[in-house]
Amino acid sequence: VARLSGTVGVAAVTAGPGLTNTVTAVKNAQMAQSPVLLLGGAASSLLKGRGPLQGIDQMALFRPLCKFCASVRRVRDIIPTLRAALAAAQSGTPGPVFVELPIDVLYPYFLVQRELMPSKAPQSLMGKLVSWYLQNHLANLFAGAWEPQPEGPLPLNIPQASSQQVQRCVELVSRAKKPLLLLGSQALLPPTPAESLRAAVESLGIPCFLGGMARGLLGQDSPLHIRQNRRDALKEADVVILAGAVCDFRLSYGRILNRSSKIIAINRDREQLLLNSDLFWKPQEAVQGDVGSFLLRLVEGLQGQTWNQDWIEQLQEADRKKEQANREKASVPTTHHLNPLWVLELVEKTLPDNSVLVVDGGDFVGSAAYLVRPRGPLCWLDPGAFGTLGVGGGFALGAKLCRPDAEVWVLFGDGAVGYSIIEFDTFVRHKIPVIAVVGNDACWTQISREQVPIFGSNVACGLTYTDYHVVAKGLGSQGFLLSRENEENAAEVLHTAQQWCRKGQPVLINVLIGKSDFRDGSISM
Repeated sequence: VARLSGTVGVAAVTAGPGLTNTVTAVKNAQMAQSPVLLLGGAASSLLKGRGPLQGIDQMALFRPLCKFCASVRRVRDIIPTLRAALAAAQSGTPGPVFVELPIDVLYPYFLVQRELMPSKAPQSLMGKLVSWYLQNHLANLFAGAWEPQPEGPLPLNIPQASSQQVQRCVELVSRAKKPLLLLGSQALLPPTPAESLRAAVESLGIPCFLGGMARGLLGQDSPLHIRQNRRDALKEADVVILAGAVCDFRLSYGRILNRSSKIIAINRDREQLLLNSDLFWKPQEAVQGDVGSFLLRLVEGLQGQTWNQDWIEQLQEADRKKEQANREKASVPTTHHLNPLWVLELVEKTLPDNSVLVVDGGDFVGSAAYLVRPRGPLCWLDPGAFGTLGVGGGFALGAKLCRPDAEVWVLFGDGAVGYSIIEFDTFVRHKIPVIAVVGNDACWTQISREQVPIFGSNVACGLTYTDYHVVAKGLGSQGFLLSRENEENAAEVLHTAQQWCRKGQPVLINVLIGKSDFRDGSISM
């Protein structure tokens, strides 16, 4: 919700296990730089440290994960605490924040009073002292609770590049013969609208690679969007703009960059801005600031600038050759089951212009990243840098609620679908129609591919060709099996799924596939 709406996503959970169950999700939001407000219940403040049910130190769990953590102790503090939390979530580098709300700050005065105070006046000295203590606690808890308070959002602190930095970058790029732009998720953060960013990138005219939430920014078939052979392109480029792209494992820690290239890096987070620059790469200009705003200003300074058309055509030709090779791999027949690349090509042909893609898996999704094209900006949702399995069900739910008119597709690996297939119960109960395609090769294939050659064992990697479509049916959804037996009807199965979805029914398509290595094209059972 945070990524698609451009504002803060809010989750409310119960105390103790309710909160510990969110730890992975909150860490994923931190790594993906998503502004999320987590509201967590807690035992009564009066019972803190006295052994109440689920009374753990929740703050200690979330301080390493969140930009802002606070526990509300008085009713009058609820509004200012939430205002501060919402501002912190969106300022600087966005991320999750946590506000703990003990149960006694959530209930009305008369109810808390009834629970706290003895029903009869105490007679003993100790009883009177306890009663006095409780009365003071109650008074402090609700003191000033009904007084007017400032409302509305607090101002956000979003770092911006200086005019001098922008001008230096304009001069660098203007001298480039073979410029290249790498756009990461940060480029799609507010305050720059996605369509304004798209127009700026198209106006700039520099060939680009799109990653993370930037996938789909230029639509399905932009001539500027290069999808293949990134490593080769980076080795040849003389100026590289890392616009929210980070030199972590995704860019081989910076080793993929040519040391003779002029590198311009822009990022809101200083640590990510300079990650591994002490080892494998050096930025000519390192700009700590908002990526989208910087690109708009860069384009303004480069108005009228054109680039060597031979360079763009060279990248496009390499792209075409690689994609032709991919199509040839997709046409290779399998001994058993379906070629997963062929299945993904079929999905690509079926997706409508208003689709939103959610991807949750390893091997199957890794291939989809090369073959399936998002139709527009903010139409691709993956876990982000943390690579968390299990995001599919929740991401699909949020995507459909944010964009009720969109056709939401989830591409699952068969390992990943086990984490959130139960959300089909949620989809059915709340009438949330989504289409899920499960690439079922009965294996944790991404793990097996390296484990077997090294150890000669497939232990713990094997799954079975589970009837996930039957599970979906059991939860009240529509379910279909796609296999070698009905291969000739594959397109019809996908279109039938779309028809059910338009009628308000969620659908799961269980596709039995062979195991493919997209890197060398080998396909086996």
